[in-house]
Amino acid sequence: MIDRIYPEGTPKPRGPYSPAVRAGDFIFVSGQGPIDPVTNEFSFGDIQHETRVTLTNVQRILEAAGASMADVVKCSVFLKDGGDFANMNAVYAEFFGETKPARTTVETKFANTTMKVEIDCVAYKPR
Repeated sequence: MIDRIYPEGTPKPRGPYSPAVRAGDFIFVSGQGPIDPVTNEFSFGDIQHETRVTLTNVQRILEAAGASMADVVKCSVFLKDGGDFANMNAVYAEFFGETKPARTTVETKFANTTMKVEIDCVAYKPR
């Protein structure tokens, strides 16, 4: 069974995608950016601020799907500037602590040229 998840209190999709999809025991969270879920507008700032907003959005989506950050098995982190890695990583560690998922981090260009970070993930949470 496949469930498309549109949680309350999270940013509304800006395109034709679901914020998350549950397929069996896996939850796939679409790429999230630094969007304030109350205003549905970007919340730009330094990389630490944008990473914190982004991972809070990921966390809320996972919770709405019945999972937590501890259930994440894989993350992909996209950075506008690879030089932001250490500061992003410090905030990332706050969210994952000892439950470190597999991760890929790449430097990329974004459609919104002000945005500094986007993060997606896959979680495993048996029903």
